[in-house]
Amino acid sequence: MDKPFPGAAQWARRGASLSELAKALAECRGCDLAENGSRPVFGAGPHDARVMIVGEQPGDIEERRGQPFVGPAGKLLDRALEQAGIDRDQVWVTNSVLHFKFTQSAPTKRRIHQTPDADQVAACKPWLQGQLNRLRPELVIVLGATAAKSLLGPTFRVTRERGTLIPGPPGSGAQLIASIHPSAVLRGSEEERDNMFDGLVNDLRVAASALDKRL
Repeated sequence: MDKPFPGAAQWARRGASLSELAKALAECRGCDLAENGSRPVFGAGPHDARVMIVGEQPGDIEERRGQPFVGPAGKLLDRALEQAGIDRDQVWVTNSVLHFKFTQSAPTKRRIHQTPDADQVAACKPWLQGQLNRLRPELVIVLGATAAKSLLGPTFRVTRERGTLIPGPPGSGAQLIASIHPSAVLRGSEEERDNMFDGLVNDLRVAASALDKRL
């Protein structure tokens, strides 16, 4: 039987500042992804952000640059946020898993994304919780199934509940809205992409409207 992951709680110290969490992340050995040669990618954005966006995990480009949502999916998200009327520079972006999980047939070959499993998501959750506790955002936007389940549990279905404002994680005081991950748009067929992108924008417009009502 495999030894269970210890989880990140001993590194993601409760009460730590965002800067302290970011520094401690490099030492985390909470799950096996810490051993795959990739470096973890912490969240980024203003420390007074009203909005927190949570994706699945950093991709190849994000891992190399050390910044979340800077690859093709991030550029698509930028366009969607702009069309929805949300300023990306005022948003904190992060992921439910902070290491890049991938397969690679040889060291020189392209690294292929793999979806994190439930144990890896659970092991990494203290990092996500630490960011939430420090930021105290008014609104959390979860993109894709992994992000949604990390905060709302395994029974949550993005396809069924996307675009609807619901209470955020217990004790957070935030509202939450779920949508598809931008990478899903990129994977769609040419015939599907426009409709998928428009759906993402519409979900983000619901989020923008909720923020306007709180002003």
